[in-house]
Amino acid sequence: MSSPPQMRDRCVSRGLAVPSELLGAMPDSAPLRDDPPALRRRLAEDGFLFLAGVLPRELVLSAREAVLRRLAAVGEVAMPIGAGRFTGTSRRRELAADLGQFWQSVSEEPRLRSLTHGPALRAAVETVLGEPSVAHDMLFLRAGVPGRATDLHYDCSFFARTTERTLTAWVPLGDVPVEQGPLMVVAGSNRFEDLIDGARHPESGTAGRRAALEGDAASVARSRGTRLLTRDFRAGDLVLLGMFICHGSLDHHAADNAIRLSFDLRFQPAAAPRDPRFFGPRPPGLTGRGYGELNGAKPLTEDWHQR
Repeated sequence: MSSPPQMRDRCVSRGLAVPSELLGAMPDSAPLRDDPPALRRRLAEDGFLFLAGVLPRELVLSAREAVLRRLAAVGEVAMPIGAGRFTGTSRRRELAADLGQFWQSVSEEPRLRSLTHGPALRAAVETVLGEPSVAHDMLFLRAGVPGRATDLHYDCSFFARTTERTLTAWVPLGDVPVEQGPLMVVAGSNRFEDLIDGARHPESGTAGRRAALEGDAASVARSRGTRLLTRDFRAGDLVLLGMFICHGSLDHHAADNAIRLSFDLRFQPAAAPRDPRFFGPRPPGLTGRGYGELNGAKPLTEDWHQR
């Protein structure tokens, strides 16, 4: 099956256009919202769910505006703030004595938290889990500018220590076309047992030093006889990812200096043991550095590498 016409020649990975035969659109599971067992079956089959428009758009845009205002205050967002354009400069290191504390304060903006830890997102997650859930306190807020991308990886490498039933909620903060480098998943990768085993045991070398897959996304898809699934996202959309679906992002190659804002947040069954790395007023995170370990803590003018 060829890619949808609206995505052709617009998706880039590692600087190269993704061939149309390797692209597909994420199927929308929102019509199944009133049938939770069907949602769970699709999650088990595909390893992820795309739910279009299930979050209040005004709540998402309010959270977006709160984050942009904080970035504008350190010289990274041009006027008008709502357009979300990168200035190409930053005063973050000059104005923030501790970059980790700064990014934690941005990640805990009340209007953002009303979305990330509010009832709308929790209800969507619990519909799928089928039981009460708890969100990690630590939020992975991402601000991407042209030239950035996230390598392919499995979340089980990072977030399945206490329960493999953890779900990652990925939410675009605003409308995010494919040129801005949104989320993509490798179709069928929840059945690639060799890659999953490597992600569970990165010391084996399969998943690499950063638990990222070797090779560009198009090469991985071609070698496995599958496609990369993505789409133009809109404010209000939600993607839920199981721990065993391979995903990353396209390259941000938009020509208008747009800042791509999104977040990913883990939810787990409330009855499962909590991973202490991601809970508490100062969660230590994956390395013990807390919010300081996140790429979002670095000024937008600085290069970084994503897992």
